[in-house]
Amino acid sequence: MRIEADLNKCDGLGMCEAMAPDFFEVGDEGTVVVLDGNPGEEHRTDLAAAVDACPVLALRLVS
Repeated sequence: MRIEADLNKCDGLGMCEAMAPDFFEVGDEGTVVVLDGNPGEEHRTDLAAAVDACPVLALRLVS
C-alpha cells in the first residue's frame, strides 16, 4: 500500500494529522507531509479513515 498526496489540492487543514499522526503532519509550507509513504497493511483501516477525512480530497491510498 502507498499513500499519495496531491499538494496542489492540500489546504493544510490537518485532519489527516489529527487522525493518523504517525503518518501525516502539516509541514512548514502549510501542506501535508507524508511521514511513511509505504505503511503496512495493518494500518489500512486507520489510514483509510484519515484519507476519507480530508475535506479537499488531497489524499489517496494505492494498493
